[in-house]
Amino acid sequence: MKIANVIVDIPAMQTDKYFDYRIPEKWETAIQPGMRVIVPFGPRTIQGFVAGIKDRSEVKNLREIIAPQDLAPVLNAELLALGDWLAKETLCLKISAYQAMLPAAMKAKYEKRIKRQDGGANPFLDEVFKGHDEISWKEAQQKGFLPFLQKEAKNGSVEVVYEVKSKANKKTVRLIFCPLSKDELEKRMEEVPKNAPKQKQVLQFFLENPDAKMASPELAETAGVSRAVIKTLLEKGWLEEKQEESYRDPYAGRQFQKSVPHALTAEQKQAIGPVLSAVRENRNETFLLFGVTGSGKTEIYLQSIQEVLNQGKEAIVLVPEISLTPQMVNRFKSRFGKDVAVLHSGLSVGEKYDEWRKITRKEAKVVVGARSAIFAPLENLGIIIIDEEHENSYKQEDNPRYHARDVALFRSKNHHCPVILGSATPSLESFARAQKGVYTLLKMGKRMNNHPLPEVSIVDMREELRAGNRSMFSRELFEKLKDRLEKKQQTVLLLNKRGYSSFVMCRDCGYVQQCPNCDISLTYHRSTNEMKCHYCGYETFVPATCPECGSSHIRYFGTGTQKVEEELGRLLPEAHVIRMDVDTTGHKGAHERMLQSFANGEADILLGTQMIAKGLDFPNITLVGVLNADTMLHLPDFRASEKTFQLLTQVSGRAGRHQLEGEVVVQTYTPEHYSIQFAGEQDYERFYRQEMRMRKVGAYPPFYYLTLITVSHENVMKAMSAAEKIAGFMRNRVSGGSVILGPSACPVPRVKNRYRYQCLIKYKREPRLNETLSVLLEHFQHQIASEGLSIAVDVNPNMMM
Repeated sequence: MKIANVIVDIPAMQTDKYFDYRIPEKWETAIQPGMRVIVPFGPRTIQGFVAGIKDRSEVKNLREIIAPQDLAPVLNAELLALGDWLAKETLCLKISAYQAMLPAAMKAKYEKRIKRQDGGANPFLDEVFKGHDEISWKEAQQKGFLPFLQKEAKNGSVEVVYEVKSKANKKTVRLIFCPLSKDELEKRMEEVPKNAPKQKQVLQFFLENPDAKMASPELAETAGVSRAVIKTLLEKGWLEEKQEESYRDPYAGRQFQKSVPHALTAEQKQAIGPVLSAVRENRNETFLLFGVTGSGKTEIYLQSIQEVLNQGKEAIVLVPEISLTPQMVNRFKSRFGKDVAVLHSGLSVGEKYDEWRKITRKEAKVVVGARSAIFAPLENLGIIIIDEEHENSYKQEDNPRYHARDVALFRSKNHHCPVILGSATPSLESFARAQKGVYTLLKMGKRMNNHPLPEVSIVDMREELRAGNRSMFSRELFEKLKDRLEKKQQTVLLLNKRGYSSFVMCRDCGYVQQCPNCDISLTYHRSTNEMKCHYCGYETFVPATCPECGSSHIRYFGTGTQKVEEELGRLLPEAHVIRMDVDTTGHKGAHERMLQSFANGEADILLGTQMIAKGLDFPNITLVGVLNADTMLHLPDFRASEKTFQLLTQVSGRAGRHQLEGEVVVQTYTPEHYSIQFAGEQDYERFYRQEMRMRKVGAYPPFYYLTLITVSHENVMKAMSAAEKIAGFMRNRVSGGSVILGPSACPVPRVKNRYRYQCLIKYKREPRLNETLSVLLEHFQHQIASEGLSIAVDVNPNMMM
């Protein structure tokens, strides 16, 4: 008898363990670890993952697996081990870890149906079922039958049947082919009536292309006939039709021109050397590729991957979601063609599923994608590359709260392969590790064409106000904008806010319209003339008068992308502007279409939020304007200076990347701040030294590790009381060298009508911290389940808000 250890699809702490199920004899050889199975659990039927198989169980009266859901494991042995590691490291449930590794299409859909059991006379059931054996739960609910059916269920006259359905559906196409041999075909051609020359044409096509399989419209076009002709030949049995599986290819119909490796500069050769030797020697080594914007990091990635492919191995390349632009995909597709699978949030559920299947079938050797592509089911990894490694989007903000870099390092140990972390502005943690020799530092300080980095001018907006300029554009930026328009050159304008203006305020009493569900002001969106909350999605109309004092002096404050676009239209009516933010790029393919039209020179100015700050490489951009460099600088986050420096340096790097010289204008109200000063000089190392001093004084990473515990509840007192108990519990269990801050209200104290408190642990060495946190979560399990308390533990958090 074979027993399967199954993790069931119920995300709760009580079920976060292995349940034993007997494998029916007919499936003993078929069911393997890593497969999804359908199992009975209580009265329900649910999906589960087989984590292992054994010969005996301590449990008597084992229930049987109902059916396997897969023909082959969806999680290989490495990914199963990775799931266990992830659950331990991020304190998430095993089921959450397994599901994070699979495309959304593979999550189960559950359907409840009500089945009639008695065949006797029952007027009520006759009315409900109307001659059918079963009805859907939804239908019973809509018609108000549920309370009565529950009584019938107690009598045993009806039962609830649980069905597990897969969302994953394979796309199939109907293809037409000719089943006849050459001799039979020639014979049939002679039998074709003289008044049907078109039929002869189709048969002639198959005589010349005996292996052809085509969809009816394509065949009609190729053979130059109507579809009616093909239908006639199908009816005669001279042609046949069959269903074949087809991939949904997000890049179908796009021509990628084959590119060849470029000759490397001396600096690039020096940087790639250690990487290639690590690849050849199957050495697990982490490289930090620190190269200025435009220094040719992508070519190093491409040539390293080529070496990996030459050895018959595979590669994963992670790029931040926002820089997964057509340009990046184009570079990889042009170099490696059909060997590339692309995974990112812009694809439909079906497209993602098909790209994932391509990888599992070993039809793709290079996976390019955003954060979750780190789980690509490759079995012979030769290299993992993380581009723009400093990016926040590599850290997942909900369960499992993993960082893609940590997963990459775990997988590289398993596969004995190198990892490249690339950035022009590395995170302080990575650069500190490189300085200590934990990572190998590879430096590239020059641009590819030896062009200088763009000139950066810092404009003090306080001076502009004193000079009477109330516009959002400084005089210098405005002059340069006009100059670029005359020269037919392009400009990128960055503003790290979407919407029209930040908030609406009454000038008489100071009232600011707040979200009723969150402690945050609402943002005005001009295109829909609405006030919106960017935390919970609440929307309302714009007040004409102040709800507090009735004054009509209610005005918009702050600046958003919509407002800048409108101002540009007023000041420079001849300029064509493309605005890129979450509002304009919501539709599928919008991001791509906008960048393509900018590349084609259809617009003079590209205005956007931080999604335009990286990954763009257009020869005609000679001016970059940062409208307000202070947006992130004053957030209550110890990384605020670092994020500001990174964003300014990255966006500055979009200018003057080719033949034309570039210029950057940074507008700020705090020009004396070191992050703005050093970004202006593009001097990472001086910024690093200054910021490290600040971090040491504040006892923040990379000198200390952090763990953030956030508690939320609809009742403010319950949230506060739980947070105080947690802080007390942790203080009694951590060593004297650790610091516990809080509990205190979160910077945004209420979101979606839940009050939020947090407690921050700073530590250098706490080997038993994860164990203590697991005990903590178990201790509060009852309150979490029964009282609606929520506790989130984020180890090494990226967001402190």
